[in-house]
Amino acid sequence: MELTTVWFVLIGVLWIGYFVLEGFDFGVGVLLPILGRDNVDRRIMINAIGPVWDGNEVWLLVAGGATFAAFPEWYATLFSGFYLPLLLILLALIIRGVAFEFRGKHDSDRWRRGWDRAIFWGSLLPAFLWGVAFANIVAGVPINAQHIYTGNLFTLLNPYALLGGLVTLGLFLLHGAVFLSLKTGGDLRARARALALRISPAVVAVAAAFLVITQIMHGKPLTWATTALAAGALIGGVVAAVRGREGWAFTGTAITIVLATATLFLDLWPNVMPSSTSPLYSLTVTNAASSPYTLTVMTWVAAIFTPVVLGYQAWTYWVFRKRLTRTPIAQ
Repeated sequence: MELTTVWFVLIGVLWIGYFVLEGFDFGVGVLLPILGRDNVDRRIMINAIGPVWDGNEVWLLVAGGATFAAFPEWYATLFSGFYLPLLLILLALIIRGVAFEFRGKHDSDRWRRGWDRAIFWGSLLPAFLWGVAFANIVAGVPINAQHIYTGNLFTLLNPYALLGGLVTLGLFLLHGAVFLSLKTGGDLRARARALALRISPAVVAVAAAFLVITQIMHGKPLTWATTALAAGALIGGVVAAVRGREGWAFTGTAITIVLATATLFLDLWPNVMPSSTSPLYSLTVTNAASSPYTLTVMTWVAAIFTPVVLGYQAWTYWVFRKRLTRTPIAQ
């Protein structure tokens, strides 16, 4: 396998890891004012993701860095053309991170409510905009012969892309609700499970519509299989939630995100950014890639350090694996 293909696959894996792990804490952040009836509930919800949310964002940093190093043409066109949406995502992530750190620094309900709103919006915007961005990447955007994006913000806000945003937002909400039902106890656990069951029909319908449209427009024979498996995993996760099997439900939503993201990357390959102006102007794994020497060095670095990072993150999840309840938390 050529190194350009290897790095396309690795970047896809990084985005999959990011969406699976950051997806549930985006969901928890959006659900904070919905499931958090009082300050204790909201503290439990934040504590549930507190030890891992910043580690989850490392996947995004590595995905961006790998794209810059392995496919600089892709990085340049993507970040210049999608400048405003990506800037909004960056600002939302910054505000969200600050909110997690500052929320408990002052004993005031008004202070905490302000930061809770920051967590809500700082989670909702990225959850929606990532879907908009990836839907546009798969569908193709106007790129000229110089690989310069020639559209504007409203070009990106097309119906297909907005549907993609609703899919990621819905999947992350369901993923986060199932995570809370797995991670917490008592009344909060019951309410998270009930919410997951209430929103699951809408999530299944929107996700199915988006994936079917994607397959009709851009699909390949292999990705019909991954689409069907993603649908099966999502339905299986919902059935597990109905039966009170939170662990299997979380596994189901995680596998759904894995397969849905893999479907998008498989539909995209060998392009990395198709041009809707002309297929001749599309960025591919070949014309957007770095030199073979750069890719070789990157491969050795990734082979050495990736197991270390994965081992550390797995250890973190293992240490903080227990359920959280109201008992240790005072009003």
